[in-house]
Amino acid sequence: MTDRPLFKTSMASKELKAEKQQRSEEEADETAREVECLVKMSVQHENSNTKGVSGSGSCLYDLLCSETPSLNTISQRERWMSSGPQKRLDNLMCQAGNKYCADCGSLEPKWVSSSLGVFICIKCSGIHRSLGVHISKVLSLKLDEWSDEQVDALVKLGGNTLINKKYEACLPSNIKKPKPNSSIEERSDFIRRKYELLQFLDTKENLSCPFVPSHARSSSYSQNNSSKNNSPQDKKHYDKQPTKNRIGNAFRNSWGRKDSEHKSSKKNNSLAGMIEFVGLIKVNVVKGTNLAVRDVMTSDPYVIISLGHQSVKTRVIKNNLNPVWNESLMLSIPDHIPPLKVVVYDKDTFSTDDFMGEAEINIQPLLTAAKAYEKSSINESMQLGKWVANGDNTLVKDGIIFLEDGKVRQDISMRLQHVERGVLEIELECVPLTQ
Repeated sequence: MTDRPLFKTSMASKELKAEKQQRSEEEADETAREVECLVKMSVQHENSNTKGVSGSGSCLYDLLCSETPSLNTISQRERWMSSGPQKRLDNLMCQAGNKYCADCGSLEPKWVSSSLGVFICIKCSGIHRSLGVHISKVLSLKLDEWSDEQVDALVKLGGNTLINKKYEACLPSNIKKPKPNSSIEERSDFIRRKYELLQFLDTKENLSCPFVPSHARSSSYSQNNSSKNNSPQDKKHYDKQPTKNRIGNAFRNSWGRKDSEHKSSKKNNSLAGMIEFVGLIKVNVVKGTNLAVRDVMTSDPYVIISLGHQSVKTRVIKNNLNPVWNESLMLSIPDHIPPLKVVVYDKDTFSTDDFMGEAEINIQPLLTAAKAYEKSSINESMQLGKWVANGDNTLVKDGIIFLEDGKVRQDISMRLQHVERGVLEIELECVPLTQ
């Protein structure tokens, strides 16, 4: 009689252990099925991309969070968001479509137009910069510091395939995309048509499409193609393009000219998008001191940096005569090196932005020092040269060119010209094209 309760307890314990083991095995099987489903969906997603336009059909976040039920939980989304901006960028770069330049197909692009959402190569990035920041703001995937907000905005744009489907929806069969070995002229012409003139844009955007899509082209189109390309409709469409940034007549982008003027001078002028680049210059706009008053008692300053026909712009800082931007911008250095032009404006909402001063910087000494360093075996930090402050320039103090941590840099503090007051401090760094 006393053995029966012990026997029943022993049996219950065994049944409990068996039940726990079975439940654990079922959970493991479910996890394995979810992982297998994720892998299959990723493979199918990649295979579908390789058959279409080069690029990424949907953003990584949508692939991981929307299409896969197991990642729709808050914990999974938090894990994705907490991986850090650079890790998330690396994941975006690994998408099938983003492994190639959106414009020419070059392998492993290292640059991004953060405003358009496309991954691009070094050669195409220079042309994007020449369009102006109001059209394309170019950032480096490795050299620039990305915030979570910037990565979020890039993810929402969708990647190369989605953007190409939009901006190349009306691409005619007689216009070919550039290739990795295409000339600068070919790249410039295509990129300008694609992003600035919007000639191939999806007709759903309620904009006139001057070309018939290749899949809907009739035989009669090819006979009338040349007349259509030069029709008044095209010119009207181009003239309607907005110019969001007023950067003054002295630094107006040459692409802002009328279409007819551009066509007549296209092959004669040395435009920024049609020349080779010898390097990159990273401009860190540090701060302004005692800037001019343009509102009642203060100003809303921002800075535009121009190099040839390229231009980049800092953010606007409200109500501050001593603004601290500490904002890094990147420009391509053309073969024939022009001066780096710096213009400060006061942002106005209902009128033209007010001029707050300008200055010019000769970057030739910095580039010369960088080239000399590349050919040398120097490793330790040292001074490589300097731009001496005198009455012939606007420097507040000597602009020292120095080597530090393998980087050639120059600190410059300069007085703004053609204005009553104001000093601007910037840091320059010469970056090889290989980066």
